[in-house]
Amino acid sequence: MARPRLLPDPVGLHLAKLETPPDWDAEFGFSGPLELEIGSGAGGHALEYCRRNPAVRFVAFEWRKKYARDTLDRGTKMGLRNLRVLEADARFVVPLLFAPGSLDTIHLQFPDPWWKRSHFKRAVIQPEFAKLLLDKLKPGGLFDMRTDVQDRGVSMLAILEDAGFINPLGKGIFHPYDPEEVPSTRERRYLASGEPVYRARLRKPA
Repeated sequence: MARPRLLPDPVGLHLAKLETPPDWDAEFGFSGPLELEIGSGAGGHALEYCRRNPAVRFVAFEWRKKYARDTLDRGTKMGLRNLRVLEADARFVVPLLFAPGSLDTIHLQFPDPWWKRSHFKRAVIQPEFAKLLLDKLKPGGLFDMRTDVQDRGVSMLAILEDAGFINPLGKGIFHPYDPEEVPSTRERRYLASGEPVYRARLRKPA
């Protein structure tokens, strides 16, 4: 079956252009937990998470237009009123779009590992951005991180812990697989093949 034709215009532009946080109750038409996904990729996690959790207001960032537009198109056809997709770089828009202490959960699924050493600075989890994400979370809020690259996982975990996130299992320890978690499109392949995934479920101090 052919994939749907790519939507012609950038998605989430009305939000990406804002310089102050919107009224999220008005944007979604209802109140409830506010969650962010940085780098939603092909959209497997965002779509299934929103389907399972209709009371959650979910904002997914994906800078690649093919994935962002396809995710929104599929979500619309699924009738997901709790999903917003932004075709934008989260590093530049998240600081403007979310007030301090406004997010219940942040999801980071399999970020680009940027293999070349000269490209490491492009990685999304850098010390200053990690501190900003901590500030955007509510006290006790969750940071859900997953990667298939062990050394990147170790590096991100260290940066997040140094920024002030609490690892309930102990510093530097990855978390076991939880069958209640919603896997991304990529993670489903790893679960089927048995390849390792490095996970962490960190908390902002209460």
